[in-house]
Amino acid sequence: MSILLAFLLLASPESKQVIVNPSEVKWTHDKDGPPEAESALVRADETTHGLELLVRYEGGHVFKPHWHTSNERMILFEGRLSINGKMLEPGGVAYLPARELQTLVCVSKTRCSFYIQWDGDPKSQPPPVQ
Repeated sequence: MSILLAFLLLASPESKQVIVNPSEVKWTHDKDGPPEAESALVRADETTHGLELLVRYEGGHVFKPHWHTSNERMILFEGRLSINGKMLEPGGVAYLPARELQTLVCVSKTRCSFYIQWDGDPKSQPPPVQ
């Protein structure tokens, strides 16, 4: 089931309010992601195609360098996340502009869990071949 379809099935027609607690969501594995990675949809915007997710990755996970077609925001809940060489600690916030190369590593021994939001279609792109 697509993320958008799942959201549409869960959305209440009379309210746009969304309240999500990590202990109450159904965590899923992305078919194209690493087996230990999980995500849970918070909200999908039909107009902008933006997404909001809760995600978690095992400690030591290295994300392939990439960029997105829209701006990205993160709030780290647990673990330590290196973003382009700068450390994000629990409670920390990151803003990553669209089309800017991202190199991320969950540098903690414990998992990294965070909220992530894209303000438009979050298509991911690999860096250009040089």
